[in-house]
Amino acid sequence: MTTQQKQTAKLSKMGMLAAISILLMAIIRIPFPMLPFLEYDPADISIMIGTFAYGPLAGLLITVIVSLLQGALFASTGPYGVLMHIIATGTFVIVAGCIYKHSKSKKTAIIALVAGTLAMTAIMLPANYIITPIFFGMPRASVIPMLPGIALFNVLKAGINSLITFLLYKRISPFLHR
Repeated sequence: MTTQQKQTAKLSKMGMLAAISILLMAIIRIPFPMLPFLEYDPADISIMIGTFAYGPLAGLLITVIVSLLQGALFASTGPYGVLMHIIATGTFVIVAGCIYKHSKSKKTAIIALVAGTLAMTAIMLPANYIITPIFFGMPRASVIPMLPGIALFNVLKAGINSLITFLLYKRISPFLHR
């Protein structure tokens, strides 16, 4: 197989992972009871699988594509959802992907997924404090009481998606590396 054929196959598989992400988002969307404007979806699972298979930049590219499609296909998310998804998942894939690419072991995968979960949670606190008031037309002071719920949501979302990614990746990996 030539280099160009390998690149084409890789891009095709990345596109498939993006499509799976959108499909998962369309099928499974669960509002977070504490803050109903936040919704759990498993879209990040296929993005993380792509990140582990092809690296953090590939994961970021899949994230941006999925986020833009999300904004175009799901009117409820709009530009706010696109931006927040790029920030949250982008942080997650960059941190986890950078850690995992150096040592592809189960132990490193766990460390990478935990670090990605913590980084995503940490970045979404200032992101929500700064960006949420702009999109919802509310004072920043009204976001402060929401921050514990936002932190909990991000830990749960990233934690659940990390666990599922960990359980699936080694089973899917041989297909992605063919």
